[in-house]
Amino acid sequence: MQLRGWVRTVRAQKDLSFIEVNDGSSLSGIQAVVNGDVPGREHLDAGDITTGAAVLIEGTVVESPGGKQAVEVAVESIKLIGGADASTFPLQKKRHTLEYLRGIAHLRPRTNTIGAVTRVRNQLAYATHTFFQQHGFQYVNTPIVTASDCEGAGEQFQVTTLINGIDGPSVASAQSNVASEADIAAAKAAAAEQGVVVKTLKDAKKEGEATKEEVDEAVAELLALKAKAESLENSPAAAAAGGDIPRDAAGAVDYGKDFFGKPSYLTVSGQLNAEIYACAMRDVYTFGPTFRAENSNTSRHLAEFWMVEPELAFANLQDDMDCAEAYLKHCLTHVLEHCDEDLEFFEKNISKDNLRERLRGVATSDFARITYTEAVDHVLKAKKKFEFPVEWGCDLQSEHERYLTEEVFKNRPVIVRDYPKAVKAFYMRENDDGKTVAAMDVLVPKVGELMGGSQREERLDVLERRIEEVGLEKESYWWYLDLRRYGSVPHAGFGLGFERLVQYVTGVENIRDVIPFPRYPGSAEF
Repeated sequence: MQLRGWVRTVRAQKDLSFIEVNDGSSLSGIQAVVNGDVPGREHLDAGDITTGAAVLIEGTVVESPGGKQAVEVAVESIKLIGGADASTFPLQKKRHTLEYLRGIAHLRPRTNTIGAVTRVRNQLAYATHTFFQQHGFQYVNTPIVTASDCEGAGEQFQVTTLINGIDGPSVASAQSNVASEADIAAAKAAAAEQGVVVKTLKDAKKEGEATKEEVDEAVAELLALKAKAESLENSPAAAAAGGDIPRDAAGAVDYGKDFFGKPSYLTVSGQLNAEIYACAMRDVYTFGPTFRAENSNTSRHLAEFWMVEPELAFANLQDDMDCAEAYLKHCLTHVLEHCDEDLEFFEKNISKDNLRERLRGVATSDFARITYTEAVDHVLKAKKKFEFPVEWGCDLQSEHERYLTEEVFKNRPVIVRDYPKAVKAFYMRENDDGKTVAAMDVLVPKVGELMGGSQREERLDVLERRIEEVGLEKESYWWYLDLRRYGSVPHAGFGLGFERLVQYVTGVENIRDVIPFPRYPGSAEF
């Protein structure tokens, strides 16, 4: 047989040497025993075969006399494929911290921890596709570059070519482009005043005292003033980046000269685009990268992460909750069946609790289902102090979610539904009470929220009103509104941050350690 892999450890003796080789396919490597003068032995004697080196070994699998492994390889020949300088190789036999490994993300997959994370991540991805394919979902690819903001939060990375190929200005010209504080303040004040005009006209239009054209004209002027204020505020950065960015007569950036002819961004979610296909092909799902320009350095946030987002046509919130529960149970059952060795490793070295028992508990439990109002009541009655106080209308924090799953429902998953519409996105279906929306969050022990979803608002008039209420421009969502104009149906879906799922399954606390190449503020080396 042939053995190809990388050397973990070497114990070289005069006549007998032991090499542990791993190819990443499992947590355990295999011991290769070099006995006598086999071809290639000179590399060992010369000290060229060290930790990190790539080797090709030919030999025979035999029963091991030692107690640490059942079998080993009796080496017949050994070939050094790629050497590793032992004096500079960053990975040694000792255990390295995960923080240290983040600084060498190109080498950390060779470690036990990151290798195990990668194998679990692979099986969870496989389970994701398997579940949806087995249940009749179509896999669709939603765009990474988009012109709309699904969440309405504005935390998007802008995509632009306007600064490409621009010669850098001189120091003097760069300084001349810097706006004064007075200029910036005046521009902001003008935008604020125009905002009042727009609101007044919108109110007047409802009473029949203003026309749509008047409102549209005022909105256009407001957008121009906001763009001008933003341009002035960012003028030092623009000058430093390249200088002559095209501008219109009002001084705003002229996106008509940009690559797409309009402002465009990296997507924060594929949901809105997935709805297009759900309204044509019934059940679909997308599974791909998403991006948030959130300036956060916490252990729970990344600038680039992956999302699993199914969308179900002819479905309500009940159907959505059923699908989310079944999907999560499928993933956990699959990983328990196929990653036992890796989960045992995480249990002993990372989570240091009964990890597999906890996962089995979720995989086999009937999820509790309560309303947001009931959840708040439970927290208010708690005989413990929380860092964040609770009242009806506020968003639940992780400490409240964990209290519900771990203490109220005794380590049982919980689905909370019917949240106040003020804390949820514009596209969630408004309930008959006018105060809540048909939204749900799946909460699990030790983590809190793992998945979130909703029934989507399929009523055109209600959706238009909600877009206006949250301050978004309807013109940007014309195609989304068309889905309600032409053959609208009740539909629902949810989103799962894939890295959060990997964290939950492995017990790894920092989200930067469950993605191959973490992106966060100040870090994009690869």
